[in-house]
Amino acid sequence: MNSTGNSDEKIPIWRDARFWRVALQIALLAILAIAGSWLVGNFLRQGKEFNFGFLWNQAGFNIGESLVPYQTNDLYGWALFVGFLNSLRLILVGLVLTTVIGVVAGVASFSSNWLLQKISQVYVEVVRNTPLLLQIFFWYFAVFFSFSTGANVTNVLGTLAISKKGMVIPWPSGTPTSWLALLALVVGAIAAILVWRWRIKLMGELGASGKPQSIALIGLGILSLLIFLFGLGWQFPVIDAAGTSVEGGLRLSLEYAGMLVALAFYTGAFIAEIVRAGIQSVSKGQWEAAQALGIQQGLSMRLVVLPQALRVIIPSLNSQYINLTKNSSLALAIGYPDIFSTSQTILNQTGRAVEVILIILLTYLAVDLLISALMNQLNNLVQLRER
Repeated sequence: MNSTGNSDEKIPIWRDARFWRVALQIALLAILAIAGSWLVGNFLRQGKEFNFGFLWNQAGFNIGESLVPYQTNDLYGWALFVGFLNSLRLILVGLVLTTVIGVVAGVASFSSNWLLQKISQVYVEVVRNTPLLLQIFFWYFAVFFSFSTGANVTNVLGTLAISKKGMVIPWPSGTPTSWLALLALVVGAIAAILVWRWRIKLMGELGASGKPQSIALIGLGILSLLIFLFGLGWQFPVIDAAGTSVEGGLRLSLEYAGMLVALAFYTGAFIAEIVRAGIQSVSKGQWEAAQALGIQQGLSMRLVVLPQALRVIIPSLNSQYINLTKNSSLALAIGYPDIFSTSQTILNQTGRAVEVILIILLTYLAVDLLISALMNQLNNLVQLRER
């Protein structure tokens, strides 16, 4: 030790925290590399090849339903694509339905109507605390199959037709007029969003009443409703005199309908709790301020509370959307031909377990990452920013 009391000796490397941080990470990478090489070596020692050439072989099996043409002599790759489209059809429609159900149930838990509030609470508690697979079986066997007796078609509420062949729902006619009406609805929705943002800007920056814009929004809403009801040329299912066949409408398989309803209601119960928590995160003063301005409870919820609650709701909503995507693989249990079910058939025929499982993994991973990226962008839009 020198005269100043400082030591000239270097700190031993094993006492350096930076060394251990780097060393532990290198050790972890080495362990992962060794484990990976052992798995690959074990796979190769069994005499198996790793390639995706089987995707260009003929499938030789049928797929119960598909959005695109498919025949048994098509390729395995095309069969996987058909299964993926079936999964995507289930996921996208399920995301819309579960969002509507979850938001309605979450808002209903704050309703002043006692019955509506209790129905929401019972729905959330029952659905959240029972297995999803059990609910899938309930909707498929106990609900939809109970309406389909023998070869007869059952009319439900005058708008649905259910038989063992599937469920038929009202659907636009698909004529050029209906497509123009659909285009008008899209343009109207974009116009409504622009008018709404213009109204908010005028009210926030200039202190304007926003009444002319509100009238314009009401007009757009009425016009859109009329176009929706009368412009799309709805085709309702018509049951023949014998009661065994249906014409018109859109036919859905019972497997698709059962899986869709089960997914939507199951995930909707979790979203309802997320919405409830988001609404509760808004301070009570916001409610009181809206009431002091004479705003009705429904308008206070829609215009004051929900916009502020979105910054709490959306991050958790992202997780539920991803859960719905992954849970859609349970469609195998009731025979809906999604990508998981199709992949299982291909695996059994080809024996390409590693390749098929890798395809399934990457497919679900890609869809989940896309949903996560979109939700993160939406989350950035609703976050509060300091100026």
